[in-house]
Amino acid sequence: MSNRKKIVAGNWKMNKTYSEAITLLYEVKDILFKSKKNDGVLKIIAPPFPYLHDLHEASKGIRNIYIAAQNCSSEEAGAFTGEVSASMIKSVGANYVIIGHSERRIYFKETHQDVRKKVDLALKHHLSPIFCIGESAEDRKENEQFEVVGSQLTDSLFHLEPTEFSKVVIAYEPVWAIGTGITATTAQAQEIHLFIRSLIEKKYGKEISGSTSILYGGSCNAKNATELFLCPDVDGGLIGGASLKAAEFSEIIHSFPQ
Repeated sequence: MSNRKKIVAGNWKMNKTYSEAITLLYEVKDILFKSKKNDGVLKIIAPPFPYLHDLHEASKGIRNIYIAAQNCSSEEAGAFTGEVSASMIKSVGANYVIIGHSERRIYFKETHQDVRKKVDLALKHHLSPIFCIGESAEDRKENEQFEVVGSQLTDSLFHLEPTEFSKVVIAYEPVWAIGTGITATTAQAQEIHLFIRSLIEKKYGKEISGSTSILYGGSCNAKNATELFLCPDVDGGLIGGASLKAAEFSEIIHSFPQ
């Protein structure tokens, strides 16, 4: 039996006004409170920056629910107008931070070196990184998905000491499946998740690879979550659009086999 944490993380991206965000969180809390099914699943909500503190306060009272930021600066502090540091995020009650999301890599041109610096600062300030990796449609067409995912891991994470690496959650997100409604088949998801775990085992050994949670992200929803979560190396999901609907997000949390 795996000792890995089962995790469902909701990435709200740039959606919801303040009042809508609070309402959504309370709707999720209400559903989870009424149903104790899969109580042990780790629930993570990643709202926009302005809502972090209030959603942290509002999330209290439900077991295993935590707040994450969607990004952090690659700098510690200083004259970086508009940036938000890891220490700031930690100070308002968040426990996790999403790092290296494909949208950050594509739209904001974040490099392996940028995300590596963010990982280091997150860990320094006692935030657990949810570290995103994944290939584009072009990469997969050229059958380069293993090379791409391997370099993302090696260049941005594999400098960490074992104790630090063990605090990281990996999220595999095939870029071609994000927001497209296309989902990787269970065979494709399992193949890459197993590959990621094998690379971690080569670097850090069987114990750490066996305890690292690897999430699937890429149009994961209530319809396909059960099938995906049955894969032996898929430990949950990083959910985009479906996390903006309380009933669907809760249904995904309830999708793990009992």
